[in-house]
Amino acid sequence: MAKEPDGRNYFGTDQIGRDVLSRVIHGSRTSLTVAFAAVLLGTTLGALWGLMSGYFGGRVDIVSQRLIEFLQSFPDLILAMAIAMALGAGTGTVIVAIAITRIPFGGRIIRSVVLSLKEMSYVEAARGLGASHLRLMFRHILPQCVAPYLILATAHLGVAIIIEAALGFLGVGVPPPTPTWGNMLADSLNAGLIPPWWLVLFPGLAITITVLAFNLLGDGIRDMLDPR
Repeated sequence: MAKEPDGRNYFGTDQIGRDVLSRVIHGSRTSLTVAFAAVLLGTTLGALWGLMSGYFGGRVDIVSQRLIEFLQSFPDLILAMAIAMALGAGTGTVIVAIAITRIPFGGRIIRSVVLSLKEMSYVEAARGLGASHLRLMFRHILPQCVAPYLILATAHLGVAIIIEAALGFLGVGVPPPTPTWGNMLADSLNAGLIPPWWLVLFPGLAITITVLAFNLLGDGIRDMLDPR
């Protein structure tokens, strides 16, 4: 029987007597690990994709942009849920599913940066001196993409946390008994027709505060790296 918050259990207990505070704290490790890994993987792959697409242009750019548009035609949650259901439950599966939804955004943003950078005079000078395509891409162009990459990654951390929580709530995320904020919200539905307020409030509050914090962090990094 779920018990309300008191002096012993500050966030109360769930329907089988587990302390909600300890589960929220432990669940943060899983939720944040999935979010960081998914954003790092997805944004990095998207950035490399955008670098290649913007640098080579022509037919390579046309084909890659059509693939990105295909991925963007699906809502993020629907695409992640379909991938997670196809690959099976597990932490690695959730990371891959969320990462795939982040690839198009990284590809689009970095491509737009590369299109302007590859026409810069220092890139033309390096090309005139006989620099290879790989040297031009990774030595002269890619370092200038670090600032938009960091802004994009921090801005997407909040989105990744929401998607992970939604997948957990729908039952296709990290499987129990590993606690995550999403499956804690799903477990609250098992406590009755009207779930106890503390089983909904505290995991939801953890998601809200964390997403807000990462969004503010992304805005701060953008203002710091791009004063204009």
